[in-house]
Amino acid sequence: MGMLGQDFANIYGRELDRLADEVAAYGSDRDLWSTLGAQKNAPGTLAIHTVGALNTFIGAGLGGTGYVRDREAEFGERDVSRAEVVRRIHACRDSIVPILAGLDDAVMSQPHPGDVPERLRGITTHAFLTHLIWHVGWHQGHIYYHRLGLAGGVEA
Repeated sequence: MGMLGQDFANIYGRELDRLADEVAAYGSDRDLWSTLGAQKNAPGTLAIHTVGALNTFIGAGLGGTGYVRDREAEFGERDVSRAEVVRRIHACRDSIVPILAGLDDAVMSQPHPGDVPERLRGITTHAFLTHLIWHVGWHQGHIYYHRLGLAGGVEA
């Protein structure tokens, strides 16, 4: 186990807990699947997509879990309950946090072993994990502002 892996494990665990809290904070399951203004993806979609990306790039890519991504389903699935989306987020956290915690520091300086988007091929595992946590925060922010918009807290 390396220091960087443990750091990433702590950060990803925290952010996945925050994502689960955001999903659970919706007033109804229906609200989780609504969109506002020009928004194309419902918060439920973004949460499921985030879980799919992490299970792919960390679970399968670094941990060899055998997870097989169905990206089309991530964007096509609808009307999943808040409780089920939260369960999936927690299952993702419980899967990837130990993988991250177990990474040796030497792995961080090597290219990410998974099938990454073309523009990111060849970047180090450390850089790719940094990119992924940004991606989690990006979608978490979308979800947060959508929820506030439903409550009248921001203009959509």
